[in-house]
Amino acid sequence: MNKTSSKLSIDNPVIGSLLNGGLDKDIITSVYGPAASGKTTFCLLATISASKEGKVIFVDTEGGFSTERLKQLSKDYNKILKNVRIFRPTRFNEQEKVFDELNKLILQSKNNDFSLVIVDTISFLYRVEKNSENIYELNRKLGKQINLLNEIARKKHVPILLTNQVYADFNRKDRVKIVGGDLIKYASKCMIELNNLNNGLREATLIKHRSLPEKKILFEIREEGFVETKRNNKFRIF
Repeated sequence: MNKTSSKLSIDNPVIGSLLNGGLDKDIITSVYGPAASGKTTFCLLATISASKEGKVIFVDTEGGFSTERLKQLSKDYNKILKNVRIFRPTRFNEQEKVFDELNKLILQSKNNDFSLVIVDTISFLYRVEKNSENIYELNRKLGKQINLLNEIARKKHVPILLTNQVYADFNRKDRVKIVGGDLIKYASKCMIELNNLNNGLREATLIKHRSLPEKKILFEIREEGFVETKRNNKFRIF
């Protein structure tokens, strides 16, 4: 693993252009947006690049990780899969146990052979149990998980990539809110919003970054991944 570089290079023109090369290694990056906007594809593209530098942990809470999709994105999928450890929690308490495992595997380990940690989606199981458990206790547990990820990024220089769901902001019809709210917003030093447009187009917006200005890129999702397009951006977001 290249420990001297401050970024994990992502070999995709859209992501590379948006983030000036790739993911910063010492921070949490959050990618959020509606269904089918490209969040999991973003994670798979990052996985492909990160697997060349070390081991990848992929926490799949929604069942979105697809070997078939990975095959479309890379011919070296077998080699990639050997460097990916997948966790598939189905309840929030199982997600807690996964984070205990991350603590042992990365934070408490003397070996630093991990190149990326992905949680897709950080808020899914939290949202499922939000109505069945004390919200303060649930937020405390989610906050503990976020703090652990932040500690991994800062102490071990392993980039953290989170995806998140959104819901409508009824006070601002032109905006959305992320599930988990301020817990995730404040912990993420980089935030990327994905949106669906008409005619199969998507838009990626760099909303927040500690050193880069806001930037928008129009793209399409094809078999080979994200492809930037120059088509006129006069489309309705839905």
